[in-house]
Amino acid sequence: MKETEVGDRDIHISGSTEQDSMSFNEEHSPNHEQMVEAFRNLLLLHGHLPPKLGDHNTLLRFLKMRDFDMEKAKDAFLNYMKWRMDSKVDLISKRFKFEEFGEVKKHYPHGFHKVDRNGRPIYIERLGMVDLNAFMKATTIERYVKYHIKEQEKTLSLRYPACSIASEKHVSSTTTILDVSGIGMSNFSKPARSLFMEIQKIDSNYYPETLHRLFVVNASSGFRILWLALKAFLDARTLAKVQVLGPNYIGELLEAIDPSNLPAFLGGNCTCSDHGGCLFSDEGPWIDPNIKAKIQETSTVGDADSEGKTKDEVSKYSLANQQDDSGKNMITMQKYAALETAVKETQKRIEMLEVSLHETKTVMKGLVEIIEAIKPNQTQPNGLVHV
Repeated sequence: MKETEVGDRDIHISGSTEQDSMSFNEEHSPNHEQMVEAFRNLLLLHGHLPPKLGDHNTLLRFLKMRDFDMEKAKDAFLNYMKWRMDSKVDLISKRFKFEEFGEVKKHYPHGFHKVDRNGRPIYIERLGMVDLNAFMKATTIERYVKYHIKEQEKTLSLRYPACSIASEKHVSSTTTILDVSGIGMSNFSKPARSLFMEIQKIDSNYYPETLHRLFVVNASSGFRILWLALKAFLDARTLAKVQVLGPNYIGELLEAIDPSNLPAFLGGNCTCSDHGGCLFSDEGPWIDPNIKAKIQETSTVGDADSEGKTKDEVSKYSLANQQDDSGKNMITMQKYAALETAVKETQKRIEMLEVSLHETKTVMKGLVEIIEAIKPNQTQPNGLVHV
């Protein structure tokens, strides 16, 4: 991280542009397919890969999270699966109703709104307008966290696939804008800290590598003090994607986002007046009926367990230019099936060997007892045995 200070009215803190470019190019590395397959095989060999969580994008995210260290990525993935089970994530995704949605939006303005110049979904929060007391009366931290999880699952299963289809290229990350006008240390109260830390833990551990870039805009000099505290909770890969800007941020945003896709309150041209404002519209390719139909064609409607299949099929669509031939995916699936069969057969053989080894130990123990029983207790001085 590097910080350039040009007075209180022009603050610019950013990660390395070169590192951002490298991070983007990593998504298209020809080595990733081999690494993902090796990681998938590792998980299969240990019996730790449910079908719905084994898609290319999910496994790649956890590999990137641990810098492609297979064992560390495996531990992180197992922790992720345990969390999903303990937190009943599938149930939240399917059944949780956030009835206080409208009221919460009034006191905590946030939401997805259209896409950046590369087709990624844009997520926006107006933190300077948050009324924390009213927010806490409208909902609880526990319920908001469930809502956040549901939105993350929706982004993975609908927003990214829809953006991939609309842009005709692979999309698996988000461009985020945080408007922190008027925010300082006084705003970081205990409830705010609890919410921030819980959301950060979930996103870092269970939805890693879904952030492409984070713009923090309207940062005052007071925010810099708070930023020093917040940085301690962020890992190096996330920090490299953050730009903290003062009020002169519009040039940076317009490089990444077309004015027609940027809300007017951030200097763009969009108002979404028909939807009560940009942050209430959830405008984007994911609400296009034709695109949603394409996604539904690859899934079993109403089947909660088909989410992983949906992501696999849409990923196959968006990554078609990276595949050598149309039959490659089928061949890969056959290899996985054969591997699973081989693993089961090997486990049976190991069980048989264990039984055989146990029987051998029993026989050997009996022989030892017989030898001990007939062992002579006296010998001649010259070493000959008494008969």
